[in-house]
Amino acid sequence: MRTSTWKLLALTTIAWIVPAMAQGPKLYIMDCGTIGEMDMKLYNLTKEEVKGPLELVNVCYLIVHARGTLLWDAGYIPDSAFPADGSPAKNGVFGATKKLTTQLAEIGYKPEQITYLGLSHYHSDHTGNANLFAGSMWIVQESEYAAMFGGEQRGIQTRSSYEKLKDAKRITLKNEDKDVFGDGTVVIKTAPGHTPGHQMLFLKLAKFGPVLLAGDLYHYPEERTLDRVPTFDGDAAMTRVTRKKVDEFVKQTGAQMWIEHDKTTHDKLNKSPKFYE
Repeated sequence: MRTSTWKLLALTTIAWIVPAMAQGPKLYIMDCGTIGEMDMKLYNLTKEEVKGPLELVNVCYLIVHARGTLLWDAGYIPDSAFPADGSPAKNGVFGATKKLTTQLAEIGYKPEQITYLGLSHYHSDHTGNANLFAGSMWIVQESEYAAMFGGEQRGIQTRSSYEKLKDAKRITLKNEDKDVFGDGTVVIKTAPGHTPGHQMLFLKLAKFGPVLLAGDLYHYPEERTLDRVPTFDGDAAMTRVTRKKVDEFVKQTGAQMWIEHDKTTHDKLNKSPKFYE
């Protein structure tokens, strides 16, 4: 009888655990600021060709999984740059009204509770708060790490914003994908061209459906429809190769592709503390 009782308890415990794992990840979208009207020549576009707003947005994402958490991108303006009175922070064309840590705290997280850090790439508008997560496991492409810490600093690179990552714990990828939690629901996908180790994030959300966070594969939808590559992409030919592969991936998976900087896309989406699952 005692053995049968223990077996029953074990089966009951498993029955509770499995549904919890099957729920899949949650996606929180964080407001990491705005980027004022840009010179369209940088994107090989004209103002007339862009049908939506010229202003861009900065977005950070938190993925909450049964096996841990992943912060994806870290904005431009660091939390430390906000005025003491809590008013908005501004630096040139970049502005922000909310600290990233405040938004994380609203849903119950501190930087030290974030399991993994992923950056789409090293450009300054994605690394602003990276130093706060130096205690997390950083997932980075080998070529991106080399570009971040080797040679001279580039014009859209701010090494001080991520300097603490240099000796942080990390998973180094060699131009390859990474299934972060091992169940296919959160997958970092290599996407070189914009930078050497540029990467995207693919999510299988149980209720909402598959989503691809495309990093800076595009900034404006017109780059996609008109086949334009920004002048500051590291390797324009490679960007085009990657874009073709991504188009095929999106067709195969049926994923929505979110252009991370596109204001029109993100104005329609729920922001944290709401979430997608």
